[in-house]
Amino acid sequence: MSIGIFAAVSAAVAVAAGAFGAHGATGQQEAEWLRTGGMYQLIHAVAALAIIGVARGPAIMLLVGAAIFAGTLYAMALGAPRWLGAVTPIGGGLLIIGWLWAGWIYWRG
Repeated sequence: MSIGIFAAVSAAVAVAAGAFGAHGATGQQEAEWLRTGGMYQLIHAVAALAIIGVARGPAIMLLVGAAIFAGTLYAMALGAPRWLGAVTPIGGGLLIIGWLWAGWIYWRG
């Protein structure tokens, strides 16, 4: 699957998660997990599409990080064990690495 397709599908999943969080989640905590995951996933999908031509590696890192970050939140919102919350920061760390990597590429010119 191309990075662009992965980013577009990621954005679509983020919108669906946000909508489900707003209208279908059963509890406040679950709605918040869906809202947070959706926001982070959507922002990083758009960012990946924006930088893909110049910084392919960081674009992939942003998408993978967002998938892990948001995916664990989505899973917990849908009833998965809460220990998955310990995996969520791994996704966040990959997001930070992706942004720093992109900055380094742009700084180098």
